[in-house]
Amino acid sequence: MYPMPKPVEIEISELRKRLRAAIEKTRRGAAERRVTIDAAQAAYAQFLEDKAGPLAHMLANALRAEGYQFTVFTPSGGVRLSSAKSGDDFVEFALDAAQPEPIVVLRVTRTRGRRVVQHERPIREQTPAEKLSEEDVLQALLEEIGPFVER
Repeated sequence: MYPMPKPVEIEISELRKRLRAAIEKTRRGAAERRVTIDAAQAAYAQFLEDKAGPLAHMLANALRAEGYQFTVFTPSGGVRLSSAKSGDDFVEFALDAAQPEPIVVLRVTRTRGRRVVQHERPIREQTPAEKLSEEDVLQALLEEIGPFVER
């Protein structure tokens, strides 16, 4: 037999009032979050068009001139700089909306034989897409391209 639960001193009406307030606060927060994410997605699309895409194309051309074959792909919602040797070796831009403030990240995937090395890093810490400069983007790309050309 289970022991009788200890009586609670809070009234059910007070509990329900506080529950409704918590639910409403959560709904307002979710609505505000959706607005924030929508604005971040619009800024990210502009970032891809104005900065990431053109710089990725320029970098791919410069890499080809140095003897490294890279191609730029522009799938919906991203830009990918991919090695012609292996489609599994690439650097791509993505929007990380899971952060409190959505940020642009680089997703890097490299293969070494059967081993796949992946990591993700922000272009610049805690900086939204609309505040990223071409220099920020170029610096991040140059930092990540090294392992692809060291072989």
